[in-house]
Amino acid sequence: MIDISVSNIVKEFEVGRKILDGLTFQVDTGERVGLLGKNGAGKTTLFRILTGELEPDEGQISIASGKRVGLISQIPVYPTGYTVEAVLRTAFDRLREMEGEMESLTARMAAGESDPSLLRRYDALSAAFESGGGYDTETALNKVCNGLDIPSAMRERAFTDLSGGEKTRVNLGRLILEDTDILLLDEPTNHLDLRATEWLEDYLSRFKGTVLTISHDRWFLDKVVNRVVELVNGKAEFYAGNYSFYVEEKERRYQEKLRRYEKEQAKLAQLQEAADKLHLWAFMGNDKLHKRAFSMEKRMERLRKTDKPRKDRKLSVRFGEREFHGDEVLVIRDLKKSFGDRVLFDHVDLEVVGGERIALLGDNGAGKSTLLKLILGEESPDSGKIRMGPTVKIGYLPQIIHFDRPDRNLVDTMLYAQNCTTQEARDRLAAFNFRGEDVFKSVSALSGGEQSRLRLCMLMDEKINLLILDEPTNHLDLDSREWIEEAVADYGGNLLFVSHDRYFIHQFATRIWMLEDGKITDFDGAFEAYRAWRERRFSPPLPKQEAPPKKEKPTRTGGTKLLEKEVTAAEREVTRAEERMYDLTLEIEAASSDYLKLTELYAQREALEDEIAHLYAVWERLSGELEEARAE
Repeated sequence: MIDISVSNIVKEFEVGRKILDGLTFQVDTGERVGLLGKNGAGKTTLFRILTGELEPDEGQISIASGKRVGLISQIPVYPTGYTVEAVLRTAFDRLREMEGEMESLTARMAAGESDPSLLRRYDALSAAFESGGGYDTETALNKVCNGLDIPSAMRERAFTDLSGGEKTRVNLGRLILEDTDILLLDEPTNHLDLRATEWLEDYLSRFKGTVLTISHDRWFLDKVVNRVVELVNGKAEFYAGNYSFYVEEKERRYQEKLRRYEKEQAKLAQLQEAADKLHLWAFMGNDKLHKRAFSMEKRMERLRKTDKPRKDRKLSVRFGEREFHGDEVLVIRDLKKSFGDRVLFDHVDLEVVGGERIALLGDNGAGKSTLLKLILGEESPDSGKIRMGPTVKIGYLPQIIHFDRPDRNLVDTMLYAQNCTTQEARDRLAAFNFRGEDVFKSVSALSGGEQSRLRLCMLMDEKINLLILDEPTNHLDLDSREWIEEAVADYGGNLLFVSHDRYFIHQFATRIWMLEDGKITDFDGAFEAYRAWRERRFSPPLPKQEAPPKKEKPTRTGGTKLLEKEVTAAEREVTRAEERMYDLTLEIEAASSDYLKLTELYAQREALEDEIAHLYAVWERLSGELEEARAE
């Protein structure tokens, strides 16, 4: 059954610039689809069309009848004075209406009304109330609050007093409690810490409805989605897998298109050379050869089918590095910091030596950014000391970017902040994809991601040996995240960063500082090793199980010759199936913009993948039996 159908949608905000241009795709019931595309590709515009906030210029949107849609990007306006608790309980409004009608029907029947329709209506309401969790709302509410880190104190606060991130978290909790059929998630992990993000992933793995999500969190996409729709030039391209599959498949398609383009260009060059010779010979007295040359040139035009594939420019600069002398980078002794009665951390003792890459992790509000500010000297500790090595030079990229003069354009900002010429400023900006007229925009007109990119551009010219990053990938699109990662990968100095981006943590951390309950757990190892250690530490030991008795294998008749024939036959079957898979892959590539054809081809590929897996299993079993038979 189709839950969402998007057919030939066209939308433009500027005349002649279509942000969506014939967009067509569908999402089936229960699917988990990731919607990808560059910033400005039209992802949020599509969500606004799906919810009815915008009307398309052309085309049709269809949502399955009776299905309820919940959107995470929009935060509704609630009546003045609504607490977080009241906002969360609006999720049960439908259940409360049912309950009120059931009480009314009970009173009417108790008063002596005997109409059979009353009892039928009461039975229907009672069944719907029970299936909707009406008798267990408190348990559901507490589970969601615990999972999304909405403590009792926060539940008592006025909703209007919350930060943007806290409002987003509460709204997500309300949508989950409403038990909607279709979830539209627009960057759902942006304001969630690691624990809340993992809780959301677990919830979505058990969610029976349909999910369409915009996200730049690659780990989240890998865990949650099973299909990717990428918006490219206003149209959809389809990938039948998670984010990792999308990356590999996109590169494979690029290489395939590049090979096809190069082969086509070689053939065209050959024909052009032949046509030039025919024209030359024609000028030397054989006019009939002109006709053959013109015919050959028409053939060349028919051959021009493949545009040269293009890739976005990669980051072309790196952090300036200052030579580091000595082993001591940072020493923290008996550090304490509190705000009022709340102690963020106490008795913190840490040492950092040259070359370490440290991820500072912890729940939102645990004090991670405060610790960075103490290290940077922007805050003072209640007690304890922080000592830097004598040759340490810090470079800092904050979570919230601030510019002293946001009214200046990008070129002037670079000229005033850096010791460079106008041409050097434009060259550096171009390396960060600020080109053409974009460099004359005012800084205040940039998006959050673009401001992070500009600050990074300025930071990279400084000679540093300790780089401190506070949520460096937050609010950045996938391309911008990859640019930062390339720069960090090339940087050889010390790194200390706060992040909830598990992909970034996994890639760079060689040491973990986990801040929780006012203490820092110092783990010397990578992120995956830390997760495994933590799981062992907090999971109860599993009871030992006796190994089941080994089953004796039945003896085969016919000796090894029969087995050798069966193995050879199995190998042939695998080879034939893989050849069919190759042909099918070429068909899928050719139909990348035809959704109906792709749906049919993906179904064929799925069946063929199952067949290949079965054939490999048969081949491996027979090969094992042959080895055992030869060994006897």
